[in-house]
Amino acid sequence: MKRLLLWIVVLAALAGAGLRAQDAKPDAKDITGAWQGTLAVGKGLRIVVKFAKADGSLKATLYSIDQGGQPLAASSASQQGANIKFAAVAIGASYEGKLSPDGNTIAGTFTQGTNPLLLDLARATTETAWEIPAPAPPPKLMAADADPSFEVATIKPNNTGATSMQGLTVNGRNFKTRASSVADLIEFAYQVQGKQLVGGPEWLDKDRYDIAAVPDAEGAPNPEQVRSMIRKLLKERFQLTFHHDKRELSAYVLTVAKSGSKLTPTQMKGPLPGLGLSPGPGGITLHVANGAIGDFTGFLQTLVLDRPVVDRTGLTDRYDFSVTFAPDDSQFNGHPPKMPAGASTDSALSLFEAMQKDLGLKLEAEKTPVDVLVLDKVEKPSEN
Repeated sequence: MKRLLLWIVVLAALAGAGLRAQDAKPDAKDITGAWQGTLAVGKGLRIVVKFAKADGSLKATLYSIDQGGQPLAASSASQQGANIKFAAVAIGASYEGKLSPDGNTIAGTFTQGTNPLLLDLARATTETAWEIPAPAPPPKLMAADADPSFEVATIKPNNTGATSMQGLTVNGRNFKTRASSVADLIEFAYQVQGKQLVGGPEWLDKDRYDIAAVPDAEGAPNPEQVRSMIRKLLKERFQLTFHHDKRELSAYVLTVAKSGSKLTPTQMKGPLPGLGLSPGPGGITLHVANGAIGDFTGFLQTLVLDRPVVDRTGLTDRYDFSVTFAPDDSQFNGHPPKMPAGASTDSALSLFEAMQKDLGLKLEAEKTPVDVLVLDKVEKPSEN
């Protein structure tokens, strides 16, 4: 269900057009046109899939019409006889189904994470086609030259026992973070890894807080504006002061593998990336939507890896992708996300192997001069 919520976030930022049902009697082997069915989750989610042929290959576009109906183009689609498959990397989803002999239904399963869900599809006609809602307008963006601060910020202790930040989201003008330590906030705001923080009290990465805040400027902020607001919050409410220094540290260097990048340019529109983790087939799946390489390396060094990540890819676009791997004891600060009961990571590749195989990116350990933040002063948060 958590991955379905991520789908909502991803779909809400996309834009698209409506669907036209196919009226002509189809060839049993030709699946082009509109198909629809109800995903077997909760009270059911109505799904429309539109297949088309382009440049000699099969394309698929998905619509979850009970979640807004914005289109999501599948990253791959194929038909081998009666066997139909498609995948949507941006939401970590895949579908496998079998076409009926009369060519009018597809019996199959839709998988996100480790839980396959029944999704049987039927050809849509003029009489049966579900109406797809008009896409929501794109979010109003904060002025690019705006220098926002948090107008209101509530900081409360989080006593759930969490050992890592459980979420940092911006929904319109509402900023929230859950179970964040001050170290987490510094690392995110200044785009550094834990080993780049020198000094500071023992509670810096142990005490955890829930924060809810509202910017003092209209519109959705871009990533740098979010980081800037957190930097101001750290200074005003946690009395943070520091100075820069240079140290030679063990780091990971990210480059494009010899096989070349396999990343797919994003379909999303909006200023902010979506990043998350979920159980995957035989491991943990890391999802990135509308993400730049800097967003990806920041996520890796903040939540997954035990040292800084230096970007030397030269890639400048935003991408949608996912990668599934088996974490080792050095990752996630020794506390990887819990797997479903009975799940095994024995068959999954390591992060380094999976990134090279699936993303065309190479991550290698190297000692290199790295900027560090020497903490001069930091205090527990002031009263709300």
